[in-house]
Amino acid sequence: MTTVPYVSDAGSRIDLSRQFLLAMPGMVSGELANTVIYVCEHTEHGALGLVINRPTDLTIGDLLQRIDLTLSLEIGPVRNAPVFFGGPVQTDRGFVLHVPRGTYSSSIELGGDVALTTSRDVLQDVAAGHGPSRLLVTLGYAGWGAGQLEDELARNAWLNVLASNDILFDTPAEDRYDAALAQLGIRASMLASDAGHA
Repeated sequence: MTTVPYVSDAGSRIDLSRQFLLAMPGMVSGELANTVIYVCEHTEHGALGLVINRPTDLTIGDLLQRIDLTLSLEIGPVRNAPVFFGGPVQTDRGFVLHVPRGTYSSSIELGGDVALTTSRDVLQDVAAGHGPSRLLVTLGYAGWGAGQLEDELARNAWLNVLASNDILFDTPAEDRYDAALAQLGIRASMLASDAGHA
């Protein structure tokens, strides 16, 4: 699989929604260094993504109890799943990537069967033991203003590849960077801080 360029040969903008961004070593610093980001939305106004490989010490069960939801006995193993650091913006706000989409009040369809929900009702379903079959919960998100992500891509700060639900929901967090790189036929040891797009 190859990367998808952010600008076509004709100069028109390409939508990076539903792509993984992989931080290039030495090119992305701070809280987003070594991250895999799932791009939820990318328009001419900017982009919003969620870091999917930075679990916190907080579990989903802990989070549900903190927002005063009673945990059903049917909640199952999701109770002990980690909540992820989704990015440095609005770190007090929860974001839930999930399959199937469901009919929640504040959901955005992201393509295929994946949705992003920010309303409490999805968490109420999770606490009751009948939430989405696959989910990833984050606090905060990564955001870019108009043209900012395109500028970072032009400076080779990120590699991009089509997102995979298997990586998003099933691959252990510590393996997601390598698994996404493998879709490009790349190993982390092949990357250098001055490398460009594959």
